[in-house]
Amino acid sequence: MSPKTNNTPWYLRLPHSVAMLFGIILLVTLFTYIFPAGTYERIMVAGKSRVVPGSYQTIANTPVGFLDMFRAIPLGFKEAVEIIFIVIAGGIMFSVMEKTHAVENAVGSLVNKLGVEKKYLIIVLVTFTYGLLGVAVGYENNIALVPVAAVLSLALGGDLILAAGISVGAMTVGFGLSPINAYTVGTGHKIAELPMFSGAILRTLLCMAGLSVMAWYNVRYFKRITKNPEKSLGKGLNIDGISLSKPLDQYRMDAKSITVVSIFLIGLLVIIYGVFNYKWYINELSAVFLMITLAVGLVSQMNATDFSKTILAGVALAAPGAFMVGYATSIKVLLGMGNISDTISYTLSELLQDLPLHASVVGMAVAQGIINFFIPSGSGQALATLPVMIPMGDVLGISRQTTILAFQIGDGLSNLLNPTLGGLIAMLSMCRVPLDRWFRFIFPLTLMLFALATVALIIAVSINYS
Repeated sequence: MSPKTNNTPWYLRLPHSVAMLFGIILLVTLFTYIFPAGTYERIMVAGKSRVVPGSYQTIANTPVGFLDMFRAIPLGFKEAVEIIFIVIAGGIMFSVMEKTHAVENAVGSLVNKLGVEKKYLIIVLVTFTYGLLGVAVGYENNIALVPVAAVLSLALGGDLILAAGISVGAMTVGFGLSPINAYTVGTGHKIAELPMFSGAILRTLLCMAGLSVMAWYNVRYFKRITKNPEKSLGKGLNIDGISLSKPLDQYRMDAKSITVVSIFLIGLLVIIYGVFNYKWYINELSAVFLMITLAVGLVSQMNATDFSKTILAGVALAAPGAFMVGYATSIKVLLGMGNISDTISYTLSELLQDLPLHASVVGMAVAQGIINFFIPSGSGQALATLPVMIPMGDVLGISRQTTILAFQIGDGLSNLLNPTLGGLIAMLSMCRVPLDRWFRFIFPLTLMLFALATVALIIAVSINYS
């Protein structure tokens, strides 16, 4: 082995995402034999299950057998069926829209008008746009916009990894650090009995700083691959149907393209209205995607045969991503089979009690990040861990607002690397980016963002953030 290979960081030597996830499946199965099974007592509060502090107890071990390890995979697909279908529905919608060349014409015309010489400014602006969508609208709610970033990135001379950075990365950071995140901050404030979305100034500053680092990182990567295309992590990824097919100066928005893009934008507005007014989620979004697909097919006057073939082509392109969503969810199923999620939460909380004050709050964030791999739902994790963490913080002298901030940081930033988070896998699949290549791109940034967040936590402790 050459010295160069020996010096390669571990995250650049990751195996293929399918092999990597199977390794995690094996590891979690092994954990069910090593860790004792345990559970917290839970009570219903406002219709949601909440942990009772101090109620952890061990139960009879339930190690996962060889057959059950493989049975967890189809069970994972069953549990993730809604996210699996929205990946397929999104693939169908963009396949039909791509057939009309409307998205290509829109992006080509936009870049031509702004000027490719402003490409770095465009990357910054688009990164912040996607990030603010994550802040205000949510996470999976924005999945339909991810392929647009792929077309835009390729139009500017970037690759699909950059597309994931300006869309998936920015939305994950924006959503994870959002000062108005109803799933993490909102749920946490209810549990901590704090005013809803209080302490917004520090959270807003941290969120904007995080998005600024994300934008800088995207531009830095773009400059590197522009200077040396061999350094592109997106090399060899499939760009069929999403790359520009002609020079920029030849792009114009004809009547059909304007109509198709208008249908898409109207569909997005309907989704936003439904999310905020009727609490729509995955199934409703999928339904709107399918309605957009049908409307685009009708206005573009596709015949039944072409429309059907285009739909199946979209399914084929979406299938690998849809598979990965179900495959990753099997990890969550295994943890439930082995009853070790609560054991992990309890053990991590116990380790924090003997640390110095500043180290304890940073340790809280790290612990929440680890727990996030086992409980990938922000609100679910809040209900499972904060009833334990908040009293512990009270005893240590950490304000409740700071405890919620540590929880938000641990949950939000670890989402960038979380293979059990269905929304992340789904959106990466919309960019056609495998998980292993995403890890290679995003891992250094995650360390930078966590260092930034650590500074925010130290400030929070120092000012008794409340």
